[in-house]
Amino acid sequence: MTDDSSNASNRPAGGGQAMWGGRFSDRPDALMQAINVSIGFDRRLAPQDLAGSRAHAAMLLKQGVISSADEAAIQQGLNAIEAEIASGAFPFREEFEDIHMNVEARLRELIGPAAGWLHTARSRNDQVALDFRMWVRDACAGAQAQIVALQRALLTQAEAHAETLLPGFTHLQPAQPVTFGHHMMAYVEMFGRDASRFADAAARMNESPLGAAALAGSPFPIDRQATASALGFDRPTANSLDSVSARDFALEALAAATICATHLSRLAEEIVLWMTPQFGFVKLSDAFTTGSSIMPQKKNPDAAELVRAKAGRLLGAFTQLVVVMKGLPLAYSKDMQEDKVPTFEAFDALELSLSAMAGMVADLTPNVERMAAAAGAGFSTATDLADWLVRELGLPFRDAHHVTGAAVKRAEDAGYDLAGLPLIDLQALEPRITAGVYEVLTPLASVVSRRSYGGTAPDQVRAQVARWKELLR
Repeated sequence: MTDDSSNASNRPAGGGQAMWGGRFSDRPDALMQAINVSIGFDRRLAPQDLAGSRAHAAMLLKQGVISSADEAAIQQGLNAIEAEIASGAFPFREEFEDIHMNVEARLRELIGPAAGWLHTARSRNDQVALDFRMWVRDACAGAQAQIVALQRALLTQAEAHAETLLPGFTHLQPAQPVTFGHHMMAYVEMFGRDASRFADAAARMNESPLGAAALAGSPFPIDRQATASALGFDRPTANSLDSVSARDFALEALAAATICATHLSRLAEEIVLWMTPQFGFVKLSDAFTTGSSIMPQKKNPDAAELVRAKAGRLLGAFTQLVVVMKGLPLAYSKDMQEDKVPTFEAFDALELSLSAMAGMVADLTPNVERMAAAAGAGFSTATDLADWLVRELGLPFRDAHHVTGAAVKRAEDAGYDLAGLPLIDLQALEPRITAGVYEVLTPLASVVSRRSYGGTAPDQVRAQVARWKELLR
């Protein structure tokens, strides 16, 4: 995507002549051609390029810049090109470097000299900025839709398991009992923020750079608001230099994608852990697991592992584009051609990861008995004992914390869990403790008691499920 500052061109586009050939007498060296050409990857921008050209041609007609006959021929030719691309018959050619010049060259072949009017009042600089911005905007919308599908799968699990006990961990050590439904809802919240980040990014980028031309704007009487509206933008960009120089819209989208991939990776990691025999909390069907070539007993959570790994690809794409952009002066530099491959690959990876995770979440079968047994391990109701001492006996929390710590040590030395520690042992630590304390020392009692807003109590989980169902409706 070479810098192109011309406002109008009637130069021939066929026969292998470079679109910028008037300034150059020799064809590009093969090595220069190899490093310069981008049609191998930017052909993905064809739908956006055609849409931008249609809007631009219609605006030029309305403003009296081109004739109705030429505009009609251009629109007819663009429709024919769209059909060729859809059928696989379009002749993508490296000699024309990029998607923009390939389309323009083919347009001249189809309709003749009228094609030369299409590039009036625009440059490849604002053309690629437009196409890429539209592509990224569409990618953000696609990610949002996929996130909603994943959230719905999580909500289904959460609603079905609002009362299913699960050990809650900090430092990967048993902390307090929670429910499996509450755990699923934590990811609903995370992915909800991811969706909002994509929405915010899409709103910020929803300004059209078309009409900025090479970098300084155009002397023609163009209507940038008309083309912006025709292409679904809120408004045109307000500075022509910024219009062709900015790629922060792609960086912001990649940042949102990287954070989303991080959340996917964390959930994938938990699935990997939970499927080990040591945990045994969940099962995945054969649809999302693989076997071993040598160990017949293996059932590997490869889908989860690959989702976990793809987070690195997205972070790499964000880093790559940051490094490309960090030292560029205004306005366009050819370095910016390197913005597309990492962005395309990142959103391809995100699309696959979101689809795979939605499928895995729907496929998960929790081992209710195993999780319930683990929920009471590691003295997970110790905080409930401390809270009981505060509520029932009026002990300051730090004193209650000390008594509870001593109770845990005594139970551990005797080989009991807290619920099995004899009352006489508890009363040796605090004489006012009564048998009522045992009502709070089971994992179920602990979970039910956590009724504060956003807590793990089943009624709170169901309330959050209902809230999110309404939000996603």
